[in-house]
Amino acid sequence: MEYKINNGTVKIFAKDKKQTVNFVNSYIVNIYEDDGKEREPSYAVSENLHVFNDFEAKFDNNFLFLSTDKLTLKIDEDLKISLYDKDGFLLCEDYDGERKPFIRRGDGDFNSGEGHKLEKDQEKHKVEVLKRMFGNEYFYGLGETTGHINKKGYSYIGWNSDNPSPHTENFKSLYKDIPFFITLREGKAFGIFFDNTYRSYFDFGKENSNYYYFGADGGHKNYYFIVGPEIKDVIENYSYLTGRTPLPPMWALGYHQSRWSYSPDKRANEVAEKFREEKIPCDVIHLDINYMDGYRVFTWGLNKFNNPKEFVKKLKHNGFKLTTIIDPGVKKDEDYFMYKEGVEKNYFALNKDGSIYENKVWPGDAVFPNFLRTDVRSWWSEKHKLLADTGVLGVWDDMNEPASFEGQIPEDVVFKDDNGEIKFHSEIHNIYGLLMAKSTYEGMRKASNKRPFVLTRACYAGAQKYTAVWTGDNHSIWNHLKMSIPMLLNLGMSGMAFCGTDVGGFQFDCTPELLMRWVQVGCFTPFFRNHSCIYTRDQEPWTFDEKTEEVYRRYVELRYKLLPYIYNLMKEAENKGYPALRPLFMHYQDDEETYEINDEFLFGEEILVAPVVIQGAKKRMVYLPGGKWIDYWTEKEYEGKNYYIINAPIDICPMFVKSGSIIPGYPPMQYVGEKKIEEITLDIYKGNGNYSYYEDNGEDFKYKDGEYNLYEFEMKEDSAKVIISFKNIHRGYGDGAKTFKFIVHNVNAKSIAVDGETHFVSIGNDLIFNLSAKDEALVRIIKG
Repeated sequence: MEYKINNGTVKIFAKDKKQTVNFVNSYIVNIYEDDGKEREPSYAVSENLHVFNDFEAKFDNNFLFLSTDKLTLKIDEDLKISLYDKDGFLLCEDYDGERKPFIRRGDGDFNSGEGHKLEKDQEKHKVEVLKRMFGNEYFYGLGETTGHINKKGYSYIGWNSDNPSPHTENFKSLYKDIPFFITLREGKAFGIFFDNTYRSYFDFGKENSNYYYFGADGGHKNYYFIVGPEIKDVIENYSYLTGRTPLPPMWALGYHQSRWSYSPDKRANEVAEKFREEKIPCDVIHLDINYMDGYRVFTWGLNKFNNPKEFVKKLKHNGFKLTTIIDPGVKKDEDYFMYKEGVEKNYFALNKDGSIYENKVWPGDAVFPNFLRTDVRSWWSEKHKLLADTGVLGVWDDMNEPASFEGQIPEDVVFKDDNGEIKFHSEIHNIYGLLMAKSTYEGMRKASNKRPFVLTRACYAGAQKYTAVWTGDNHSIWNHLKMSIPMLLNLGMSGMAFCGTDVGGFQFDCTPELLMRWVQVGCFTPFFRNHSCIYTRDQEPWTFDEKTEEVYRRYVELRYKLLPYIYNLMKEAENKGYPALRPLFMHYQDDEETYEINDEFLFGEEILVAPVVIQGAKKRMVYLPGGKWIDYWTEKEYEGKNYYIINAPIDICPMFVKSGSIIPGYPPMQYVGEKKIEEITLDIYKGNGNYSYYEDNGEDFKYKDGEYNLYEFEMKEDSAKVIISFKNIHRGYGDGAKTFKFIVHNVNAKSIAVDGETHFVSIGNDLIFNLSAKDEALVRIIKG
């Protein structure tokens, strides 16, 4: 074995094999099978990563050891790899053998292979990596997949797919391909990101309990180890590698209402006015495909929306922001500007003979932009000015798997790159949605100079830099409500921090009970939208009975109260990559009881949510991890590391706040921007804890130049007193809150001493007082 080190890269030569090892930082190392050709750039990995040279190389007893202060790779003469953490614990190693599926399809003798029919994902793939299965692993991530939160025993195919059938646990592919997973074993975590855009395969011990594997139909063996030991470390470093979700505009974190389709404009205005009449907060109306002229993208159907600017202006006057759908399929029409321009400049995907590839989607015969090329993306990006000039603030990218009506797009359809080199659809398919979303984000940012809101159905790893996601065409069935929780948790761990579902379900008819229970989940998802399909029953909250509307309103109002808390979670997503929705084990990794909980989640670190996802249930079992937890509704205190039966009537979603938490809240509002926020309420649940509160103008990028405020709150408690302090860490935003209103729950105070200006004090079961948002203050509460 020989090796050479150059600028953070180790090239290893052994027998007839070559392998490249590249360190990204002390936590991340890239393994790449070198075929001698120039390495192509990644569509997922962030640009301008620093060269990392702080590692050691040592050859000992026929093994090459490559080490940072966080990990060690041990490589043998066959280039088999073992990964160890900083303490020498074996995290992962190559499987010393070949794939040998245990699964049989049909009858016959196994050894002879007679009657042994393999499925597509069991066949031999061009690229395969097998890792030893120790037997006590848990697997998480892989983006949008069906089934339980723990993927052990399941297999999946990475191929963005539009399948309208109700997805169940046997679905191997959905709309997104995010080839990243986290392994947890004996309390230690690491991640693997398989950066390969071809159809890929993941088997977590389903075909053989001795190994798990990942592979692809083309491309290279190219993957990254990301060590922990904490899952938080893995997520933070994976998002460092592939990018983090930018801070969205505040209004995009409000409530969204959608349907296929609010058309004509009269219908959309009726829905908007009804929200204000019923006093159900709402910020965003979505327009599905029927607003366009014959489904021609970047147009308005003037027979339905005869004055788009006035229509958007009226919505804006009532506090609504408009999001419009855009599909990639461009109608084949010689008189249509998008088609004419694209043909003239050769912007569309081609057949192998050089002719333009055609298929059918909503506008009928259609062609597909070649987003692989920079000039095509720029062209598409600039067209968003047509929407922005009308007043549109958000864009919803759909059908971008890319979907088609006359069979799947053939894998030999041609996409030429910037250098004119031919790339086939087999390589481009999984990144098509990512490249479209990037184009959309850049176009809306340039057109408005504001933070864009982009929503996409299909994507690849790294898309979180540009877009929010939803889980596609779900159905109004209880199983899809139940499945949405592990799906969203795994999406969040896979980098997609800004995610949600269609509340109430898209297909079929929603029932009142299902809608009430679904809004109790949607209230906590970063993207919060009710969306339903044409020809299904109306799904706006007032179209059901009074009880349904009352419960719906209650949880949308709770969402708006918690907006500053959610906004701070999204700032943490931008800073560290942490999702807002988190599995319990993300903060309680030493507690094995949390490893396979599918129907609870943490909302940030401070709030635990245990929704009801079973029809007719009025009670449910809740597991609370270590520490003390306070019931949000009753303020009853519970000791953690225990299971409890909790009452959950139809209007209650069980919620618990961790002792020592500080939760910021807004006053009641109907939409973001309705009123200037002069005062922030801080609900304080006594104990020991701290909280950083961030605020800015919520709409543009001035915060990157220092126009923001950051406060640090701290609380300490003993048997006799509670001490609360806050400091202004950074003050660059002059229109922030003027006062903080503190509500200390269940303190039974005897007296209070305040350093700083005090506006109001009320001593009772809860202690309420106001302080001006100055540089710092200290409050001493003597318990009764």
